[in-house]
Amino acid sequence: MFSFCSDPSTLDQLPWMACYLTTGKHMAFYTSFGTVLLLLAITAPVALLFGFGGAVASRSHIAPLRWFGKGYTSMVRGIPDIAFFLFVPIALDQGLELLRHKLRCPDWDMPVRQGNDFVVCDLAKLPLSNAPQWVHEGYGFTTAILAFAIVFGAFAANVIQGAMTAVPRAQMETAEAYGMSRRQSFWRILVPQMWVYALPGLSNLWQILVKATPLLFLLGVEDIVYWARELGGSKTSAFTYPHPDWRLYYFLFLLVFYLALTQVSEMAFARLTRKLSRGQATAAGEALRKASA
Repeated sequence: MFSFCSDPSTLDQLPWMACYLTTGKHMAFYTSFGTVLLLLAITAPVALLFGFGGAVASRSHIAPLRWFGKGYTSMVRGIPDIAFFLFVPIALDQGLELLRHKLRCPDWDMPVRQGNDFVVCDLAKLPLSNAPQWVHEGYGFTTAILAFAIVFGAFAANVIQGAMTAVPRAQMETAEAYGMSRRQSFWRILVPQMWVYALPGLSNLWQILVKATPLLFLLGVEDIVYWARELGGSKTSAFTYPHPDWRLYYFLFLLVFYLALTQVSEMAFARLTRKLSRGQATAAGEALRKASA
């Protein structure tokens, strides 16, 4: 980046460090923090949507839908996260490629399963081999988001279902007494009030999601953990910027980043809890009423 970085071996300590921290790989390292934040920004609402759908399905009077909702939450919650994170991208990738293979290559006369290999025609591959690099990276990132959303959506479904149960039944009965239909009482009474009960569990789930982002490394996404290990490892004189094992410092920086993100999240959830508790018949709502009296 700097003009004096043409020959790092002739630099003093401070200019050498300035050049070292502005290399192309370090720029990718800094960009990977945005990748993690983008994952959280997309995964959280998608997982919440999955969770809401799972909770509603679990409460449905239609038996197959109720079985699906309960099966989804039970199955995903009972499987180790890391196994599901590795299973979903592979299963999704092979399922889509198999579908494209049957549509685009109907004359293919070889088996798709050849021993341990999964072989489809070139036109069926996702993404295509001649696709730009950003397409490959975007495809991997999308499958990672889906894996995270499915797993954390199951936990969110359990939290939301419990919150719906926590809303006093008397309020639902009052809505029915005023002539509201089941759908009207659900959307106007139950859903607005259940968030205050769901928020503590959802805030814990958010913190777990934040801590799970290093699993991106296992899904082939070049995240902050990947670059911290790559850049922090010992580099010999064969490299432009040789240095001893600095992984301790890189991972210490990640520790500070995650602690800061956790602190900001706690402040945001505390503010949201106060806002949702205002006027509610809960302990937090009662404390707000007493404080404003």
